[in-house]
Amino acid sequence: MIIINPATEKPIADIPEDDQASVEKKFQKLQAAQPAFGHMTLPERVGILQRFSELLDTHKTHLADVLSSEVGKPVQQSLNEIGGARARIGWLAGHATTYLSEETMSVTPGMEEKISYEPLGVVCNISAWNYPYLVGVNVFVPALLAGNTVMYKPSEYATLTGLEITRLLKEAGIPDDAFQIAIGGPAVGASLLELPFNGYFFTGSYKTGKQIYEKAAAKMVVCQCELGGKDPLYVAEDVVDAAAVAVGTADGAFYNNGQSCCAVERIYVHKDKYEEYVNAFVAEVQSWKIGSPTEEGVYIGPLSRPGQAAFLEMQVKDAIDKGARLLTGGKRMDRTGYYFEPTVLTGVNHDMEVMKEESFGPIIGIMKVNTEAEAVALMKDTPYGLTAAVYSADKHRAERILEQINAGTGYWNCCDRVSAAVPWSGRGHSGFGATLSHAGLRAFTKPKAYHLRG
Repeated sequence: MIIINPATEKPIADIPEDDQASVEKKFQKLQAAQPAFGHMTLPERVGILQRFSELLDTHKTHLADVLSSEVGKPVQQSLNEIGGARARIGWLAGHATTYLSEETMSVTPGMEEKISYEPLGVVCNISAWNYPYLVGVNVFVPALLAGNTVMYKPSEYATLTGLEITRLLKEAGIPDDAFQIAIGGPAVGASLLELPFNGYFFTGSYKTGKQIYEKAAAKMVVCQCELGGKDPLYVAEDVVDAAAVAVGTADGAFYNNGQSCCAVERIYVHKDKYEEYVNAFVAEVQSWKIGSPTEEGVYIGPLSRPGQAAFLEMQVKDAIDKGARLLTGGKRMDRTGYYFEPTVLTGVNHDMEVMKEESFGPIIGIMKVNTEAEAVALMKDTPYGLTAAVYSADKHRAERILEQINAGTGYWNCCDRVSAAVPWSGRGHSGFGATLSHAGLRAFTKPKAYHLRG
């Protein structure tokens, strides 16, 4: 497998891929190692994951350079991602004892009732390329803390980072046979679905997630899918400073080149604030530095995948053909690398693909609305349900709006953020199951009830 730098379009590595036989051999190692790893004490496993976090910090400069070279994100954003991963590890490891330890639920004369949290066994983590540290940590850290052994398949677009993660986990103390990496593209992913894992945890597109879910369903094992989003944001007429809101929400739409499942993907602005908001939004977008991920101050680097630019151009053309107005951007950049201009469209509506289908790139549609009710109806008009955001001076109003949206996460006066303290989950085409928080720790366990008479 040839690894290509998306900023230069030049090969940077040639990595041997797994095949069916090698994947099966790795799975057998995981099966053999799980009983001993599962019986390791929880404090021992917590200590290993804490050492892993320390190693991420020690090697962060090198790790960020590797991540930027294969994914294309600016180096500072790569450093931010590694720092964010360490924060999540800190919360998960710090709360593992609370949520994974045996619980006594009731003690009455002659009877004790308690719950133990047993590991699922051997789990499969099919991960994503856009935030390989963050989406990986969401799965393999709580899985290991709970005593599972893990087959980790990084995206083929983040293979080098996956290898670095594997190396540092083992340096931290994870037994070699308790964590295995599967290297390759879709064919390797398909081969993993043929093996008898005790759980499948996938991060990626709705289309692939649906295929994995259908395959796993016949096995009667745990399956969780964190999928895409078409995340809406509403700017109400009572915001105090629409220009400041525009600056913050532009970042929410375009950070990491818009290649985030929880990036703002469609914006609705009340007519009273529309002009002020749009003018400030476009000015902010046009102020960003575009260039090589290694250049200081770069905010927009190349897209990670070569085919994404054509998809974005299709969305732009579809919108313009149906009456949208292009305010900035709209096409590939005339330079080496997978660069696409940050794009802002107005005059959009829900007949246009840009307001219906996940873009996963530096493009946004901004729509004027006359009332809150109109905004809510439009926000709800989607099969996705990952996040939704409301900007308003009134917290209770924002909560009332968010309660009406079928999404796993609601934001008031913020967007595009994830915290380890609360569940990360989707609804509809955005997936099912939860990572992070106590729910994410226990997702990798089988609760067992004990009724003890004596």
